[in-house]
Amino acid sequence: MKRKIVLLCLLILPLTIYVYFSMAKHNSLFLPVITEQVGELPSGATLDNKPVSLNGKISIIGFLGRDFLKKKETVFNINQKINSKYKDFSDFQIVMVLPDGTQQDVQQVAAEVKAMADISNWKFIFTDPKSIKQFYASLQVKEPIGEDASTFNLFIIDKKKSLRGRKGKDKETGKEEYKDSYNSFSAAELHNEMTDDVKILLREYRLALKKNDTLKGVKREI
Repeated sequence: MKRKIVLLCLLILPLTIYVYFSMAKHNSLFLPVITEQVGELPSGATLDNKPVSLNGKISIIGFLGRDFLKKKETVFNINQKINSKYKDFSDFQIVMVLPDGTQQDVQQVAAEVKAMADISNWKFIFTDPKSIKQFYASLQVKEPIGEDASTFNLFIIDKKKSLRGRKGKDKETGKEEYKDSYNSFSAAELHNEMTDDVKILLREYRLALKKNDTLKGVKREI
């Protein structure tokens, strides 16, 4: 009898927790979907000549345009506030989509960052501005991309290629909250908001993984 009760708890408890957090608006274990199924990354050259895909990865997407050298402070912000915390996760990557012709500038900045930190999960794609704008349009976000195919905003894309962010009522003010991007120029915003939201998404996947492992374990016992 005790064994049956234990098995029943192992089956029901994870499911109950999962359903509860799936119904929540925005909390410590669930990050809302803003746009389902964004487009695939545009084709183009990469620094390491290896293909880059969004499938099966938690991706931070950025569009820093042609003035990459002028925005290298932003790159350091991203590396310090985001990459340093999540670089050890094999399913996490940072992808910068840039106009073709910026390769030399990117290599210069990447070398400076690499001298201080591991940037092996940074990916750089170089393509034409039209392709960049088409991919950006698939995000369906509030703020348009600049004429030079750049923006300071960063975006969180999950393993199923859906844009994640914040929507719902703020717990403190009670006002409707809607956030589809994070300002990479603001170290405070990256630290206080984006870092937490990436953590939430990682936890969400870990919770789902534990639930699946538990269900498989119960099935084997039965």
